[in-house]
Amino acid sequence: MLQLKFRAVLLSTSMRVIQTPPFRTQLYSCRCFTSSNFIEYPPLRHHTQWSGLQKWRASPLNRRRIWGSDGPEEDELNGIELRHLSSALDSCASLTEMGRVVLSTADPVEKAKLSHLAYSRWRQERQPIGVCDAPSEPARPEEPRLVSFKEISSPKDLGLPLNAYMLHNLAHVELNAIDLAWDTVVRFSSHTELLSEGFFSDFAHVADDESRHFLWCSQRLAELGFRYGDMPAHGFLWRECAKTSDNVAARIAVIPLVQEARGLDAGPRLVNKLTGFGDHRTSHIVAKIANEEVAHVAVGVYWFVSLCETMGHSPHSSFAGILREYNVELKGPFNHAAREEAGIPRVWYDPTSKTTEEAKLSEVYDRLASFISVEKENTSL
Repeated sequence: MLQLKFRAVLLSTSMRVIQTPPFRTQLYSCRCFTSSNFIEYPPLRHHTQWSGLQKWRASPLNRRRIWGSDGPEEDELNGIELRHLSSALDSCASLTEMGRVVLSTADPVEKAKLSHLAYSRWRQERQPIGVCDAPSEPARPEEPRLVSFKEISSPKDLGLPLNAYMLHNLAHVELNAIDLAWDTVVRFSSHTELLSEGFFSDFAHVADDESRHFLWCSQRLAELGFRYGDMPAHGFLWRECAKTSDNVAARIAVIPLVQEARGLDAGPRLVNKLTGFGDHRTSHIVAKIANEEVAHVAVGVYWFVSLCETMGHSPHSSFAGILREYNVELKGPFNHAAREEAGIPRVWYDPTSKTTEEAKLSEVYDRLASFISVEKENTSL
């Protein structure tokens, strides 16, 4: 019942996108800015957010896109490559138009580099967010071959070393993450006034981080004698994204708060396996990626809770309702410390941990939601 009310409020406030609007080249008027320092992010009223979120938002462009002997190092595109990539964005006049170009790019490395160039250009050239249509699905290279989870072979069956196998899986996740973030920016761009500029800034920033992570993985795969596409992969992440294309609250719940949070759980285990395998260079890359994923989950927490507070709903009850409606399963083991740092309360994914105080707060939110719903019905009479 709560979920039905939540969806009703989203409908009434146009937060829920029923149908993607036709492609529009004109731009909605909005303030221009060059840095997230210019955006106001209201504090959450009843939720503790990640302590590093504001620092991450205000951080300068991260150009450390290659992995050197001692960790990440800055990398600049050569003149020919820069001109080639820039030409793809020259006709774009907004963040969302550039995001669409990234989504429409099939080559993985070019997609990652375009993602960084798009985010950089938007911050430096004072372009607006804009409004445009998202493609039905992102462009993909011919390889890897996409199969179901059950068809994914073990490294032994594929005759591959464990480190290359695990790194390829991570590269696939990071490439999908670029598209997931940009799709969120573009698909919900017609709701700039409702979601605020900070929403689009945050998810474009996430896309930029993910592009850097993919390039680190791609570089290391090449050092090991492989490339992205050499091994079969699954299409699960994009399917999860596609089924939330009509509901921004569901998109945030399913992608950052479930799928990306799984990265917080798996990261330390993957690092330990790589260290045990003797590949310390790859383990350091994975550890750095896992550490940076905390910010991405924290972004999801902030915007999900912000939406719920705006609607007067319990974030916990709304999260649980969305997972039921979209048939999303939470799987452990969980990295409780990392999830808590990112701002995900344990009660959201572990029902046995619910305290009396949290239960009372959830009840208050639900009553407030019911009151708001009744008031809206009365005013419409």
